[in-house]
Amino acid sequence: MAMARASSGLQYPERFYAAASYAGFDGDTNSTLKSLTSKFSKESAALLYGLYQQATVGACNIPEPNSWKVFEHTKWKSWSGLGNTSPTEAMRLFVKILEEDDPSWYSRASNFVAEPVVDVQMNHNSKVEPVVENGNSFPETKTISTENGSLTETQDKDIVVEGLGSVAVYDQWIAPPISGQRPKARYEHGAAVVQDKMYVYGGNHNGRYLNDIHVLDLRSWTWSKIEAKAGAESLESPSPVTFAPCAGHSLIPWENKLLSIAGHTKDPAESIQVRAFDLQSNTWSPLKTYGKAPVSRGGQSVTLFGTSLVIFGGQDAKRTLLNDLHILDLETLTWDEIDAVGVPPSPRSDHAAAVHAERYLLIFGGGSHATCFNDLHVLDLQAMEWSRPTQQGEIPTPRAGHAGVTVGENWFIVGGGDNKSGVSETVVLNMSTLVWSVVTTVQGRVPVASEGLSLAVSSFNGEDVLVSFGGYNGRYNSEVNVLKPSHKSTLQSKIIETPIPDSVAVHNATNATRDPESEFEAGQEGKIREIVMDNVDSEPVKSNGEQSNIHLVATLKSEKEELESLLSKENMHSLQLKQELSEAENRNTELYKELQSVRGQLAAEQSRCFKLEVDVAELRQKLQTMETLQKELELLRRQKAASEQAALNAKQKQGSGGMWGWLAGTPSSENTDDA
Repeated sequence: MAMARASSGLQYPERFYAAASYAGFDGDTNSTLKSLTSKFSKESAALLYGLYQQATVGACNIPEPNSWKVFEHTKWKSWSGLGNTSPTEAMRLFVKILEEDDPSWYSRASNFVAEPVVDVQMNHNSKVEPVVENGNSFPETKTISTENGSLTETQDKDIVVEGLGSVAVYDQWIAPPISGQRPKARYEHGAAVVQDKMYVYGGNHNGRYLNDIHVLDLRSWTWSKIEAKAGAESLESPSPVTFAPCAGHSLIPWENKLLSIAGHTKDPAESIQVRAFDLQSNTWSPLKTYGKAPVSRGGQSVTLFGTSLVIFGGQDAKRTLLNDLHILDLETLTWDEIDAVGVPPSPRSDHAAAVHAERYLLIFGGGSHATCFNDLHVLDLQAMEWSRPTQQGEIPTPRAGHAGVTVGENWFIVGGGDNKSGVSETVVLNMSTLVWSVVTTVQGRVPVASEGLSLAVSSFNGEDVLVSFGGYNGRYNSEVNVLKPSHKSTLQSKIIETPIPDSVAVHNATNATRDPESEFEAGQEGKIREIVMDNVDSEPVKSNGEQSNIHLVATLKSEKEELESLLSKENMHSLQLKQELSEAENRNTELYKELQSVRGQLAAEQSRCFKLEVDVAELRQKLQTMETLQKELELLRRQKAASEQAALNAKQKQGSGGMWGWLAGTPSSENTDDA
């Protein structure tokens, strides 16, 4: 194990006690909390008190005070809320919160505290020699270590000299000595490097979207905040910018501007919004685009391809996962929706994307609502065709929320998680051979094993350096870490026309719906573009190349035989399917004729039923007429019976009154006439 010297500050617990003394903890906790509220916000003061008690006394075991004692109850709640947090972790958190509220506390406290020079152990097995420049030796090299799962910043960094040139170790994440006003911890932010400066915009902190913009000078490792203004195009007032806070957006450098594309906002628009930040005037302005803009979203990938931006996937405001493909021409600001052939990646967000050889778009990983992916998809941006090639080497585990940058033909992937834990490996994909390998592995819950972190690349004296910032791994991070990769881009890429071989090593494994026979014939007649890598130093390894070619030919022959066997089986299966299809068509014709016959019979029956319905209606009408006549006949019969009864009664009266008439002198003839 190599050792390095560090003189960047006190170790724990001395650093904690120095911070506590600076904050005002003098033994009287009642007066201390009151004095803290005059220096810090109420939330920070209460949390500092609880952490101090946890670090010096231990877990809270005092009973809860009465709620009407607000002061005492606040102290108890802050302390008891820490549960069984270890004293060491409490010390570290105490210092971290103090640094967030007062970044320059140590420089002021160091006037009263002597700084010891200590030996710190390098992480992994990296060998570090003293850096020599112009005959001068610089032994004060610092490295990264993990304490309680964190990257400490004070006594363990691989930094010498200044800026990116101070990174002296390859393939190890180290934390440089950052100064200035550090941004608030966050994840799902945007980051981009322009001329030795890394710009960070927006993000998510404790569920709140941010709209601040900070810049890190990579030469001096100094943070500063930019007071952005609204451009004259959007607001004439020079007041601070009023664009809505956002997270899950993409930040792309273009000319002398930074473009912020898409992202989640509190009140989302219907379509993707594009905003430009002028690096000269520090002003924001919206960009007016033309054509049908994609639906608003966050967690998408945005990749610069020539003078265009390629947007894929993401999640809209209704939490619907997307896998659509759009291109924005930055010269005409016109949107174009792409309907590529082949099987696209499944709907996802928080994936990584990269462009290789100015032709191929690679999509790796990402997540849905239920799972994370580790699949690799390739889009040919000339043919607009999706494929899913075979990955080789140490294939990464499923992940989402990771970040990636390209250095030559190497695609570095950092961080991410699987809803259970952060990913500790930093991996690299050779985009020409599609072979994965592990660059380094970190231990513990460190910022580079986080979801939603950002990753950018810068260079110094011809060497590339990866710069990560932020992320979330159970807590929000605001740390900066750098890695100098040893993977060099020694191979030159060129694109040539070559006939397709009898066997294609990279094939679309997911497009099972196509006809294998037609695919094979089309492949035999057509041509594809292959990326052929020519080794710059090919002479010393000529024999190895010949052996590789022999092995490749043997592999291709074996695959050819397998494909021919598969093709023969598929031809037989295709013939059987054609026969079955012919029989089905014949049966369909017969069934159609029967259907037509049944339809004719049904029409005749419908006509007969209509006639019957008419006859029934006429009969019902006649029946109603007969009922009316019957009622009239019954009435006449009753009238006749009444008349006959009246006549009978009259005769009876005449017969019974004849004598009395005679006695009265009434002639019988008159009675007869009266009757």
